[in-house]
Amino acid sequence: MSETTQQPEADANIAPGLQIMVQYVRDLSFENPGAPNFADMQPEIGVNANVGARKLSDTDYEVGLKFRIEAKKDDKVQFITELEYCGVFRLVNIPEADTKPVLLIEAPRQLFPFARRVLADATRDGGYPPIMLDPIDFMALYQQNQADEDAGDNADSESGETLN
Repeated sequence: MSETTQQPEADANIAPGLQIMVQYVRDLSFENPGAPNFADMQPEIGVNANVGARKLSDTDYEVGLKFRIEAKKDDKVQFITELEYCGVFRLVNIPEADTKPVLLIEAPRQLFPFARRVLADATRDGGYPPIMLDPIDFMALYQQNQADEDAGDNADSESGETLN
């Protein structure tokens, strides 16, 4: 009986945390209509990034980063690569009010370096210099999307964050 009364106290003493359970490539596509290409070519690069999260259980969430990169030279597509890189995260002792920011700011921050490497390898293997994406400020994107939601703006934003 004393164990039952001590258990809630023990849970309250557990520090809040975010654990990565697994990471994986859900979808990867590389189209290379511009091949063969030439090393001196400098295409225009367009990058679109989205963040999404969905609940798997009471403590586990899947967070996904989606990227679409398109390179054009003289209005001709040289390559298109798309990546959805995901991770399953376990939230430990995190208040409900903090769940969304943790999942849409901190979790993508932890996934980004791995997704960046996959995209760099794909473009390099396609015959181009590796695309090394600049770091993304997930907090600024989250704050921008929150401001858009508060203003009633339902238009798609660049980060495209969602939480199901």
